[in-house]
Amino acid sequence: MELRQLRVFEAVVTHRTVSGAAVALGLAPSSVAEQVHTLERSLGTELFDRARRDLVLTSAGERLLPWSRRLLAQAEQARREVVVARTRLRLGVLSAVTAAQLPAVLARLTGHRPDLDVSLRTDTTRDVLLDGVAAGALDAALVLDAPGPLGTLGFHLPPAPLDHVDLQDVPLALVAAPTHPLARATALTGEDLHGHRLLVGSPGCSYRLAGEHLLGRHVRRLHTGAVPATRACAAQGLGIALLPTHAVHDHLATGALVRLPLDPPPLHLRLLWPADHTPLPGLRATAGR
Repeated sequence: MELRQLRVFEAVVTHRTVSGAAVALGLAPSSVAEQVHTLERSLGTELFDRARRDLVLTSAGERLLPWSRRLLAQAEQARREVVVARTRLRLGVLSAVTAAQLPAVLARLTGHRPDLDVSLRTDTTRDVLLDGVAAGALDAALVLDAPGPLGTLGFHLPPAPLDHVDLQDVPLALVAAPTHPLARATALTGEDLHGHRLLVGSPGCSYRLAGEHLLGRHVRRLHTGAVPATRACAAQGLGIALLPTHAVHDHLATGALVRLPLDPPPLHLRLLWPADHTPLPGLRATAGR
């Protein structure tokens, strides 16, 4: 007695004809009839009364039916628990990276691990994500950092050691309005920016930290908020801004902004997790380039 035979048996019971069961199962009628005969031979008894046009269960068939349903239900439960079981990854994401880089990262993770069920938590505060990973509330987190050891951008790390892998570069552009005094410069150094305002986000903003990392703290800063607001203020000539290239691409193309001739190093999009506990086997190879 095999599960496929029981499935055919139940289909015949439901549709009351071999042809109806065949259509429902996508099989040839001869295949359905053979499966039923094989099941009857294995049990040594007839399961259907074939004297009528519609197949009716014999007493043996009536006794088999609840057992058949129970066995098929248990087989389906076993399949769900073994095959459909998914691995959960609680992933914290810095809000600065969600729109541009997150889809590619998720595609890479789920492409290598189709069983992966990613649960996202987005936060504007990097410390919340890092503390969540260190405390075990998150399995991993996506943050932006400068090239070098973890934390080179200038943010604080939790006491628990973290491991990481670099996923991709995030190019930056130093931009200003076409009317800005530096807009026509052919070369710039950090010293040339002294006295000019650098438009920045909140103190923990990755792009603000990148500006301070690149230019030092001698440049005057004007807090303008999130990337769209900073970009708009730069276009109005209120100062210069260090922003991700993808966020200013269209404005550079239309001439609303110009790129200043000081090339900043790109930020790194980093996936980090507890050094003493890898949430997924082979996470570094799965997520890495």
